[in-house]
Order: sequence, then C-alpha cells, then structure tokens
Amino acid sequence: MKRELMGLIVKRDDGSEIINYDNETFPSYIYDGWIKPHVTWERVPHFHEDVEILSVKSGRMAYSVNGKLIELNAGDTIFVNANQIHYSLAVEEEVARYVIFVINPSILKTSVAVEMQAVMPILTNPNLSYIRFHGENENTKAIYDIMQTLPDVRRDAFQVTKRFFSIWEIIMRQGQSYGLLENDIEVDIHMQSFKKMMYFIQKEYKNKVTLDMIAACGGVSKSLCNKLFKKYVGVSPINYLLEIRIKKVTEYLRTTSYSLSEISELCGFNGASYMAEMFKKFIGKSPLNYRANPGDEK
Repeated sequence: MKRELMGLIVKRDDGSEIINYDNETFPSYIYDGWIKPHVTWERVPHFHEDVEILSVKSGRMAYSVNGKLIELNAGDTIFVNANQIHYSLAVEEEVARYVIFVINPSILKTSVAVEMQAVMPILTNPNLSYIRFHGENENTKAIYDIMQTLPDVRRDAFQVTKRFFSIWEIIMRQGQSYGLLENDIEVDIHMQSFKKMMYFIQKEYKNKVTLDMIAACGGVSKSLCNKLFKKYVGVSPINYLLEIRIKKVTEYLRTTSYSLSEISELCGFNGASYMAEMFKKFIGKSPLNYRANPGDEK
C-alpha cells in the first residue's frame, strides 16, 4: 500500500479507479474505516474493475450505486459489482464505522470451468449492480461474520483468498434467492456515456469546462447530460465539477503551503475569494481554518 495515496481516488486513462492494494503483488484492499459528513472520501463517484464489499460495524451510512441510494445500518453488508458507478456517504453527523473489502475477481478464476460457472454469471449480469444483505437472514450474518475477520489477515494472500471464495458463495446464494441471476433486465445504454463525461470533468477540472463541452464528450445532448448526472450522482454536471474542484482544494491545503490564490488557479476557480466562498459552503469552514485544523482527514 502507498500511504501517500490513502483517502485519495487515483484514475486510469479510462476514468476507472486504481485501487491502492495492501500488497502490490496481490489485488486486495482491506480497511477498518469510518465516515462522517465532509471527509474527503465521502461522495466521490468512481468505478473500478474490482468488486467492493462493505459491512457496517456501527452507526448508519449509505451507498449510491448507479444513482440508487441504499441505506445501511449496523450489521448490514453491501456487495457492489465490478464497474458500477458508486460512492459512500454519511447520513448523520455521528461517525459510522465499517470494514471494506475491495478485491479483483480474477482471484476466483482458478479454471475456465469455475469462471464460467460461478464468476461470469455475476460479473456480466446487467441486473446485478449490487446486493444488500440486511435483516434477519442467515446470509446477512454469514457474510458479516467473515468480513469482521478480514482486517486481521489483510496481508495473508491465502487467508484472504479463502475468505473471498466463501463470501462469493454467499453472494451467489443471495443473488439466486432474489432472482437476480436472471438475464431479462435491459442494459443501461447510457452508462458508458456518463463514465466518459465523469472522467472528462475529473481530468479537465483545472481548465475552463462548460456544459457544452461535457455533453459533447459523452456524445449526448445537454438535456440528457443533465439527466444522467442527476441519475448517477444526484447533482448537475456543473455542481459535480464544483465538488471535484473543492476536493482538490482540500488536498492542496493538507499537503502544500501554496497560497489561496495559487490553489484557486490550480483548481480552476476564478479567484481566491470565490474559491473560499464555495469551500465554506461545501466543507463548513474557511480554507484557512481547514488548513490549520483539517481534523477529520486521514
């Protein structure tokens, strides 16, 4: 794991996230984490080829998966399939604590037979973007119990692999019980367009970016562009651009001694005063107060 990347989202050229694995030779990331409003790892839409599993240990939080909000309470677990647009968010001021497990499903592909029988039916299923495990359900308890053991073995590739197979079996069982393994749901034809537009903003945030430019990047109309951003991330494309810029400001404030004017220019704002106004609106404190006491950051 690269400690300097903890809490940050790093992208490939196609916009997908590069996971900061615990070990560069084994594609798995396990973390005993927490979330509350305004931390920099909250509300950051992203996607990756890995699957993501999170169990809530205490408190309440939520996930947005392809624009659908899923609330999670203590004892709940969510499985997010590969390449889905998702982000975590706080739903109350109190800290929610969780165990998160991000792993590349290639670990499961021990043979072509296993891949075709157990892996691809889930990874390629258009109606299985996520599964929530909650309530009085034997699968809910089984997956939660396994998740709690992962932080202790996070650097043991064999033990992580062993547990991942057990978790995958539970996911298959739950998917079958919900009827989610039937291939009769229409594929979302606009997801690729949205991913292109999302990445365009993430790449060009420091430059002048207009709604026309964003829509053109996705090959859609401005009207559809607005609808897709509302669907997948809950805000307009321009507000999403603003959120990206604010998160970049927090990174500069935490890691550099640049002046506010320098940071505003690096992050695409038209002046330090406007940047400070927007920062206070999103983060709840001025840039200078944040730099002096970032507090909630990793």
